[in-house]
Amino acid sequence: MKHILTLFLFATLISSCKNNNTETPEISEDKKEISYLSFGEKIDADQAVELVSIAEDYKNMKVGDSVSTKLIGKVDQVCQAKGCWMKMDLGNDEQVMVKFKDYGFFMPKNIAGKDVIIDGEAFVSELSVEELRHYAEDAGKSEEEIAAITEPRRTYSFVANGALLIEE
Repeated sequence: MKHILTLFLFATLISSCKNNNTETPEISEDKKEISYLSFGEKIDADQAVELVSIAEDYKNMKVGDSVSTKLIGKVDQVCQAKGCWMKMDLGNDEQVMVKFKDYGFFMPKNIAGKDVIIDGEAFVSELSVEELRHYAEDAGKSEEEIAAITEPRRTYSFVANGALLIEE
């Protein structure tokens, strides 16, 4: 009986020394920190809405209406002369013409296809034939394409106070 009691105590001692780690192992999630290049007035990325989400608002606006907003979207095209304007994808084969407040800043000319956050005023305007031809020339369009512009066009516009270029 003594041996059984000793064996029992020995087994208990060994089992109590065993490391019973019942905690869930910590899962390390590598969070990718997003970095931005800032242009114009200092803005932050908080509360930016997808550009495509305001497409319906643009359709319902009249020339002269405007709304202050912060948008995020993809750049389709940038002025190749100075980076003084860009066009962003609004969806449904439509674009928003973005200019920069008081020509206070310009964007890099090689950002087509990249995402940006812009803060400012969204509005509807009508561009004259002369303006449309000027923008087509800035965009590097051919003389035939420029000459084909013969009518003013209602456009969705945006004047940005500041912009954040999302770096990848």
